[in-house]
Amino acid sequence: MAEIPTWEEFMTPTLRVLNSGATMHWREFQPLVADESRLTDEQKTEMLPSGSQIKYQNRIGWGVSFLTNVGALERPKRGHYRITEAGRQLLQLFPGGIKERDIKTLGEDPSSPIRVYQSTGPRSKSADDHASALVRDELSSSLTPIEQVQEGVARIHEEVAAELLERLQGKEPAFFEQAVVDLLLAMGYGGTTGKGSVTQLSNDGGIDGVIDQDILGLSRVYIQAKRYADGNTVARPDLQAFVGALAGKADRGVFITTSRFSDGARTYAENVPTRIILIDGKRLTTLMIRYGVGVQVRETYRVVEIDEDFFA
Repeated sequence: MAEIPTWEEFMTPTLRVLNSGATMHWREFQPLVADESRLTDEQKTEMLPSGSQIKYQNRIGWGVSFLTNVGALERPKRGHYRITEAGRQLLQLFPGGIKERDIKTLGEDPSSPIRVYQSTGPRSKSADDHASALVRDELSSSLTPIEQVQEGVARIHEEVAAELLERLQGKEPAFFEQAVVDLLLAMGYGGTTGKGSVTQLSNDGGIDGVIDQDILGLSRVYIQAKRYADGNTVARPDLQAFVGALAGKADRGVFITTSRFSDGARTYAENVPTRIILIDGKRLTTLMIRYGVGVQVRETYRVVEIDEDFFA
């Protein structure tokens, strides 16, 4: 059987299928992409080695995720996608096929509508990104199988982290506040018998959540949660307001945002007597993945080795 196209090779057919401008659910356009790619009936039924998913759908999914990340596709609602002007530009520039490195190079051009690829949250454009990608491509063939598995998991986490931020930024503030309370509880800050809650949306005094470390509530963690877009930076006045809200209540707190903190905000947090822990978008998604908040385990792989005791 002929080899199924790679996820990169599926990107151009995907853009062609969506080039009409219609918004389509992924279940609707994936078979059309398969037809556009001229897959055989046998290729359409080939499964991943784990048997958990059809291979071509998995590869199209990776391509769609990447194209959405760089702005060539947009997701107006869950599971639905449509092409953007950036996506149409890609079709014009690379009608014969697109490579990941080509798109990342465009992302480094300030005049291009293609966004710089975001791995774990907002990043500034850097020529080092493209160089790193080229080095990774050249070295991937020399990696051991274990290294390839670990690199693959890391890339999956990068994609999930980017989507986590997008999803959180697209929800209402109350949802985000509950999500950060859930995260801290999952991290163990509620203690064995503690609890956490979101404060009232109105007149919360600058405090969005409270976690009781013990059943009597003698020790508490106070939370401020800012659901900001990528370009909206948390500045020093935001932290000053939070510290003011803590006055008379606690000498410590956690400030969490989906964006980033300004240098002035970080300097203030380091020097103010009140202990303030800052968690930006990148660290937030890393913690959510680590503690299983907003994500679920899709597949589990077992790596085996020889049992030396058995052959002793």
